[in-house]
Amino acid sequence: MSTVGTGDIDVATLGHRIRHFRVGRGMTLDELGSAAGIAASQLSLIENGKREPRVSLLSALASALGVPTADLLSSEPPDERAALEIELARAQRGTLYASLGLPAVKPTKGTPTETLRALVGLHRELGRRASEAIATPEEARRANTELRERMRAQNNYIPEIEELAEQQVTASGHVRGALTHREVSVMAERLGFELIYVNDLPRSARSVTDLENGRIYLPPASIPGGHGLRSMALQAMAHRLLGHTRPESYADFLRQRLEINYFAACCLMPREAAVGFLQQAKKDKDLAVEDFRDAFGVTHEAAALRLTNLATSHLDMTLHFLRVGDDGALYKGYENDGLPLPTDVTGSIEGQIVCRKWGARSAFTHTNRTTELYQYTDTPAGTYWCATQTGTTAEGGFSISVGVPFDEAKWFRGRETTVRAESRCPDESCCKRPPADLSGRWAGKAWPSARLHAHILSPLPSGSFPGVDDADVYAFLEAHSGA
Repeated sequence: MSTVGTGDIDVATLGHRIRHFRVGRGMTLDELGSAAGIAASQLSLIENGKREPRVSLLSALASALGVPTADLLSSEPPDERAALEIELARAQRGTLYASLGLPAVKPTKGTPTETLRALVGLHRELGRRASEAIATPEEARRANTELRERMRAQNNYIPEIEELAEQQVTASGHVRGALTHREVSVMAERLGFELIYVNDLPRSARSVTDLENGRIYLPPASIPGGHGLRSMALQAMAHRLLGHTRPESYADFLRQRLEINYFAACCLMPREAAVGFLQQAKKDKDLAVEDFRDAFGVTHEAAALRLTNLATSHLDMTLHFLRVGDDGALYKGYENDGLPLPTDVTGSIEGQIVCRKWGARSAFTHTNRTTELYQYTDTPAGTYWCATQTGTTAEGGFSISVGVPFDEAKWFRGRETTVRAESRCPDESCCKRPPADLSGRWAGKAWPSARLHAHILSPLPSGSFPGVDDADVYAFLEAHSGA
């Protein structure tokens, strides 16, 4: 049976409108329920916004109330009090209020409207002050959040770039296995470019493309990590293939960066070969990021991210991905499986601290950090399984996690793990507040000096390309133009 979807109307508003017309007609829950053919207890759930009515039931309710169905479906709260109750409920469901660990206030008939106005006003002010405290640049955080939500809506999958990459890889002569440096060079030659490795790239640039002389300058070919060089070359080519022009905004810059990274991943792990590999692993109930990584000669992070592109569209499963620093900060995150990622009041996840109980953080205490940690975690949104691998860079340690809801764990290696944890975040009593005995012992007796946290989305220097020093780039090209 079809239902009134939340995309069509807010169920809380619908419930308030039904109650408004019922009370206006002087009807009790029992009377309206009897007239519409529904139990009073079920009608109460609908009025409280906890259940969506079927289309047929909605028509019966409208008929019993003597109003057009369209009046029930209006998006406007029926009166000021209803609007206040709806806004209060939404505010109390938000992560900002949840982080305070306070109980929700449930208005009753006896709750004065003035009290509701005061509570809603407090929530508005709490949100305003939290927004003011958010680190700049606000534009970058907002753009990044909008891009993440857009990719989530399409399951992190871009079919147009998938097709483009398949064409380019096939034309390079690639047949199977890892994409070679030679095949990447062939792809560049077909676009009219030569790959040149130099020692003096500007510090702010990963690569520089000389459009006039048909050259793509990259770091020295002898640096560790062949995957990185192939990826950088492919990203430089992607700008040309995707018709990118100078970004006009931070949102444009972030979109371009996402698209070139996506193209490079599609080339290094071509869709047809990657999907075939993953489908066989799923059939064998032996899915593992490490096997996917090794089969295509890429990094663990690249393989994990590529899995997020393909899992929903081709393996029929939802999942999540996390890159977390050893300080607990979330650097990258994706989910379409309902995992409650930490967010600030703007909806941004970058720089937020993830729960200490999650595998992404407990892996740092794992005895054998050369192997993946498998873990089940009970959260307010359900139970999730994850596989986490740790690594280190010059900036410090990090972890890469890929996880799925409990029912999907059956397809993965490591599902038999007995490691289990419980997370109550965003309730701060879960892991963000010290135990009461320690608070009592040390409150007012300790003074730590905070280390400045360089935020992932820090302000970029001005210039034609965000984050790149134009003067350095132009001086570099001038020095190499006669090479």
